[in-house]
Amino acid sequence: MTVLWLILIAMVVITWFYLRGEDLSPFDGPVGENFDRGQGRNAEHDAVEASFKVGMGPIQRASRKERLRLMRDYMDSISESQHIDADIRPVMAGTVPAEWVLAPGVTTSRRVLYIHGGAFMMGSPRSHRNITARFSAVADAAVLSIDYRLMPENSRMAGIEDCRAAYRWLLQNGPEGPGAAGRLFIGGDSAGGNLALSLSAWLRDEPLRSPDAVVALSPLTDATFSGPNVKRNIETDAMLGPMFSAFKRVPRFILLWLGLLQNRTSPSEPVISPVFGDLAGLPPTLLHASESEILFDDARRYVNKAVAAGSPVRLQTWNHVPHVWQMFYPDLTEAREAWEQIGAFIAGLEQPAEAAQAA
Repeated sequence: MTVLWLILIAMVVITWFYLRGEDLSPFDGPVGENFDRGQGRNAEHDAVEASFKVGMGPIQRASRKERLRLMRDYMDSISESQHIDADIRPVMAGTVPAEWVLAPGVTTSRRVLYIHGGAFMMGSPRSHRNITARFSAVADAAVLSIDYRLMPENSRMAGIEDCRAAYRWLLQNGPEGPGAAGRLFIGGDSAGGNLALSLSAWLRDEPLRSPDAVVALSPLTDATFSGPNVKRNIETDAMLGPMFSAFKRVPRFILLWLGLLQNRTSPSEPVISPVFGDLAGLPPTLLHASESEILFDDARRYVNKAVAAGSPVRLQTWNHVPHVWQMFYPDLTEAREAWEQIGAFIAGLEQPAEAAQAA
């Protein structure tokens, strides 16, 4: 009995001082621009949610063993019903499989490293072509969409290392072959948004060129799941809510230890949870989040902490839309608005550079 008590005490100490990270509640204040039009839910939102139910139904009924394979197949099939107005070119970004996505007429010296979402376990360049094609158009850039190594077959660090390797390659390679990049951006959604923000912080501390800007769509920034909306928004998050409904019943103590086992490092380590890192000295960064999604606090806390550290980081939010709603362009009004804002953000970065050249 004494041994069990010692083990329990040790687990509590490890959880408190190593796994949970700092208290982020001071960064819960209001932030950013909200694009709510005050009209509530509409038929577009209902249609998007209905598509989730149709696609997810067979997956939720499948055995746990089959579920991951079905989820991967479902994600990769999303782009098949969408019109992708872009040239797709498979490529090896050094050691990382990838594809170039080029909207018509883009400037190929301008480049984007795009990192797809999918809970680190699913997704691919193919599943995210609607996003990467649109990113290419609004940024007037060639997008390198990478097929980083996924869990559970690989470690979390393997995917992180692939992002770093692909970025190094992108600095000196474009769609036509070797050549230094002009303007350079990083983008990602959900898990890919996590990887994009982690990469941005790593580049700040490395002897490599930092990106001109970063765009993160509904990013996971806190793998300790400390934000109150992780549980509060389960009912309103049409995409992630059904998949993470069990979170409501699992104590955070257990989630932290599961995170340690899954990631093979503390879930509060900044490489895994960018919000726990040093957020000073970052490049211009734009985050998008839905106030209805379970990761809303991840975006809000990251931005508030980064701004407090003096970094030019912005948050734009919408209501009544699902996690990574930008993938539903052009069918969802809020997706069209989101891409307009991303285009405006990138265009705004050009103006100071043009003014400096003129002077």
